[in-house]
Amino acid sequence: MPHILLTGFEPFNNEITNPAWEVVKLFKDKKILANHTVHIAQLPCEFGQSNTVLTTLLAQIQPEIVICVGQAGGRVDISLERIAINIDDARIPDNAGAQPIDQSIVPEGPAAYFSTLPIKAIVKNLRDNGIPASVSQTAGTYVCNHVFYGLMHYANKSSQILRAGFVHIPYLPNQACAHPGAASMALEQMKKALNLVLETSITQVNDLKLGAGTTH
Repeated sequence: MPHILLTGFEPFNNEITNPAWEVVKLFKDKKILANHTVHIAQLPCEFGQSNTVLTTLLAQIQPEIVICVGQAGGRVDISLERIAINIDDARIPDNAGAQPIDQSIVPEGPAAYFSTLPIKAIVKNLRDNGIPASVSQTAGTYVCNHVFYGLMHYANKSSQILRAGFVHIPYLPNQACAHPGAASMALEQMKKALNLVLETSITQVNDLKLGAGTTH
């Protein structure tokens, strides 16, 4: 039976919740399209340790599909990340107090990796189902990108993992109340979105050729 690994993060930066974990935990032991078993895990919001935990899970579960989910407060939609870059450049400390500046995630590793999810097909499917979505050209330089790069570095050396990538989601409404003007998305809509992300990742063999770039 095929296995999927779905991860979210613990809260960080003085937030009391993290929407990534709140939505991911709804998929505990869930079956996607009848026969794909979902395994979930919460990652620490810490440089280094997050990838240590992730690689241990990957070795134990040996999933075919891996999707890591992170909070991107201020974003207005479900963001499918295209590129993971080999740099840590932290604007704020992580939950362990570390704040790496201009440090490689994997010394001598490639400058970047591309997601192997069908990101444009996912965006189209989400939009067709009434959920705002877009392709994002950057996952930042904080712990989300750190994990995204670590995942893709592992996946590129694995014959088991067929598809892997990273998804950013907005604040939950109760979080947005503490950030006036910030966008938010209801948990139930995030759950619907993540289910569609998983289904499309399973069924879409080749990604679609759709314009999703930016001019700046």
